[in-house]
Amino acid sequence: MPSATSLGLPNVRGRLPLLIGLAIDSFGGGCAGPLLLLYFVRVADIPLGTAGVLLTVATLFSIAAPAAVGVVIDRIGPRGLVVGAQFAQALAFVGFFFGRSIWLLFLSALVTTMGQRVFWSSIFSLLADVADDGDRDRWFGLGGMMQAGGFALGGLAAGALLAIGGTTPFLVAMAVNAVTFCLAGLLLLRLHPSHHLRSTEDSGPAPLLRKDRPFLILIAANTLLALCMMMLGVGLPVYIADALPTPEWLLGPLLAGVSVVLATLQTVVVRRTEKRRRTTALVVTGVVWAVWALLMASLTQLPTALVTVALVLATVVYAFASLVHSATNNALAAGVAPLVGRGKYLSYWQYSFTFASMLAPAFFAQLFEIRHELPWLVTAVIGLVAAGIIAAVTPALGARANRAD
Repeated sequence: MPSATSLGLPNVRGRLPLLIGLAIDSFGGGCAGPLLLLYFVRVADIPLGTAGVLLTVATLFSIAAPAAVGVVIDRIGPRGLVVGAQFAQALAFVGFFFGRSIWLLFLSALVTTMGQRVFWSSIFSLLADVADDGDRDRWFGLGGMMQAGGFALGGLAAGALLAIGGTTPFLVAMAVNAVTFCLAGLLLLRLHPSHHLRSTEDSGPAPLLRKDRPFLILIAANTLLALCMMMLGVGLPVYIADALPTPEWLLGPLLAGVSVVLATLQTVVVRRTEKRRRTTALVVTGVVWAVWALLMASLTQLPTALVTVALVLATVVYAFASLVHSATNNALAAGVAPLVGRGKYLSYWQYSFTFASMLAPAFFAQLFEIRHELPWLVTAVIGLVAAGIIAAVTPALGARANRAD
């Protein structure tokens, strides 16, 4: 049997609450996340375009969260921030369950996006804190695997709920997500990572990062990649429901299939690419996501008998790009960061995902209402632009782009 080392797995002794918490959290997200846009439309009776704008505006208000996390995380440690984010999101999904007015739903969306930003701005510092020497990349990979595994099961649950019909499945999904956030928060309270206080000169608004132009360019490029990544979760439910001659229950197996790939292969990818430049992997990611988006755009032009097969093929292409990106992007940010101030760098790196999640709902909804293929065609262009930017900035990074830290 293959050893843990050959599979790229780190030492997990004493850190199981973190891994289980990540899996439980992601199960709820996999169940409720893909249904959230449809929830606004089918349960709250809000038009698709309006729902997309509402979610985008809510995300806009959370834009300062990574910077706020960056100010305090190197002093107080990431665990408390991650736990607080879990409980805040639990409260928000209770609001989704009971809310029907646009203002209560907006408030719930605001708390959700704030919690998401704090969580993603802190979790990779927490993974770095629990990692043994030399195991940081592997912990990023393993953490991603646990999240993907939970999301896969949640995606299957979402597909099963959609098959029931009516509004009840959406309410069940909101309730499940509220409960899983609470459970994950309680588990993480049992984790006791080592965290060394940084020097006082490292407090404040991260002046070194602001002067690090190559890193800022990487944030911009990864924002484009993150936007490509989010198109599956944001756009696929609506695309299947309103544009393709495929059954709605297919959504669950497709999302679960992607998550299974991420849940089983991330550490293997880390192990097999340890001696290659991380930036090269991200260039490949952008090109492959562009191919995926073109395949998605072509689905409306295919004969009905071929649509399901082509959709599965396109999802396989997406899964490959997502696997490479997930195994690489946060490790690249950690490798580029200086030792003093790494927490700030990893927090600011999450602006990639903040901006992308802010843009994605409105980006998809507005373009989809013009023409069903348009969001995918624009996504293909975005993937190629991101790949070009990363290739151009790689020489400026020098040795920092390499796997070895």
